[in-house]
Amino acid sequence: MLLGNPLTSPLYNLLERLYALPASPKPTRTTSLSLLCVGLPRTGTESLQRALLHLGYTHTHHGWDIVYPSPAFPHATSPGWVSLARRKALSQPLNAADFDAVLGHCAAVTDAAGSVFAADLIRAYPDAKVVLNMRRDEAAWRKSVQGTLVRAHESWAFWLASWLDRECFWAWHVYERFLWPMLFGVGVGGDLGVAVRGRAGDVYNEHSNMIRGLVPKDRLLEWYVEDGWEPLCKFLGKPVPNMPFPHENTATGGWKARERQCNERWVNGAFVNLILLFVGVLVAAAVWVVYLR
Repeated sequence: MLLGNPLTSPLYNLLERLYALPASPKPTRTTSLSLLCVGLPRTGTESLQRALLHLGYTHTHHGWDIVYPSPAFPHATSPGWVSLARRKALSQPLNAADFDAVLGHCAAVTDAAGSVFAADLIRAYPDAKVVLNMRRDEAAWRKSVQGTLVRAHESWAFWLASWLDRECFWAWHVYERFLWPMLFGVGVGGDLGVAVRGRAGDVYNEHSNMIRGLVPKDRLLEWYVEDGWEPLCKFLGKPVPNMPFPHENTATGGWKARERQCNERWVNGAFVNLILLFVGVLVAAAVWVVYLR
């Protein structure tokens, strides 16, 4: 935290104002949030999202929705999630109205929001069913987290771009300073790589046990992505689709495509901004030299 704690640092407060995104309308609750998928990232969360969309849970929120506007809600919500994460980190209570501001259009939630705010969401929506999505091979899960979340966290290109591109600033801010460090137990602004390499297995087990302690058995499904449709549909009271279960966002497939998309959208944009900044400095220096003459 060389630049101060993002919770309280005036620098980050200034950057949030400097890089403010266009104000987005706060969603009102247009559909019941009836399903909370609270498993950790890299446990089939995007595959689960696709499956739930097919089953009629429109819209099912995923972590990509936080940084990429979606057809369901074409506005970035990363500032709203930073605000919620800050309040959670400061032990301020969160209720359904707070979550409706970013999830009002959603019938279900998965991935980052579902895992980081699991306990808060379970308390805020006491009638919702809960899916604890997991991976059977914990070692494979740890490897996946290191090859995706930690890889992004330790990318100098994305870190540099976060200072030069507004969208990248918010993507980095919400995930690398707030959500992932909080989820893996090192607190806001903590080192995600150190946390994952040191205690990912403990986090996995502690998170699962927390969910089991919060949710009555009749409202909880412990589901492995390898289980596919049958147990999920039985729990939700839905017919089993006549199609293979979705298989999305693998570390070597979908995630790589997202990395390329980020490079094209943010890193390249930051490079252009850097050139413009450099040219602006040169022009200003030239004008100053002429003025001194």
